[in-house]
Amino acid sequence: QVPLVESGGGSVQAGGSLRLSCAASESTSRYCMAWFRQVPGKAREGIATIDNKGTTEYTDSVKGRFTISKDSDKNILWLQMNSLKPEDTAMYVCAADGRYLGTCFYSRMDRLQYTYWGQGTQVTVSS
Repeated sequence: QVPLVESGGGSVQAGGSLRLSCAASESTSRYCMAWFRQVPGKAREGIATIDNKGTTEYTDSVKGRFTISKDSDKNILWLQMNSLKPEDTAMYVCAADGRYLGTCFYSRMDRLQYTYWGQGTQVTVSS
């Protein structure tokens, strides 16, 4: 088990920034870490991943605006979100997959591949 706890969500105007954090109870070095987001009535959407080597991947809608990073020593995952848009409004959830020793090659942004999930933090962007 890797309990994950998100924080940093809130309300912001379009064009603003937020930084989300996800605290893990153990080192994330053996896990593929990811951020997902979900709005009511829609499937959970993968938006960014980071592997044990720091290699990142983003979905097209957030490329150039969001940055995923982590501090393995402190067991923290971040998501820096800039130039926020109303369509970014969602519950943001961090996730971990530890089946492949930290690579995201198999998991990528497929929500069905992730074993551990946080409770989420709400982000609301107003126009």
